Amino acid sequence: MSSAKQIGPIRKAWYQWKALRFPWRKRFLVGLDLQGNTYWEFRLTRGDPNLSPDSRFRRIVKYPRSTHYSDVKVPPQWHQWLRYQRSTPPTLDEQAADVARQERIKQLAAEADARWEAKPSLIDVPGRERGQPVPPLNTGRTQPQERAARESPTSNELGEVTTRKDDPWKRAARSSAPGETWQPEAWSPTPARKR
Repeated sequence: MSSAKQIGPIRKAWYQWKALRFPWRKRFLVGLDLQGNTYWEFRLTRGDPNLSPDSRFRRIVKYPRSTHYSDVKVPPQWHQWLRYQRSTPPTLDEQAADVARQERIKQLAAEADARWEAKPSLIDVPGRERGQPVPPLNTGRTQPQERAARESPTSNELGEVTTRKDDPWKRAARSSAPGETWQPEAWSPTPARKR
């Protein structure tokens, strides 16, 4: 769990000074996050925001100078504040609790993955160990058509074609089911009564 970077007493006093909302100031410090980013509210001109759009407050984030732009991470709570989706800025305690929640979720997900890996898989049913070869399926015992096809070959050793004694396809063609002779009839609906 990451904690807030330690702030020295001089920087802390400077932040407190910048957070004071004097009437002549155009820019105010609103808060910090755990990565050391600072969040500010500012306006271009003082006055009524309804009369001049430049007098409404804008929100920005400032990164530490040592942070490269690709390494900047803004927490979700501060994103909400920057986009005016929440009116109050998040506190450091709220941000630390969110980081702890994320760590808990990662730990629970790792435990769930371990439990899932420990469960037997349908792929591994024949063997007890993973990766054991599956025995071939003996369909001759379960499907009589395949057994009959294996017992009565279509050609003998001399190359002469022999007929099968019991061909299941011919047997199916000989039997006629009631649905095979059915034909649709013409449909003429009766006229509806007028109301």
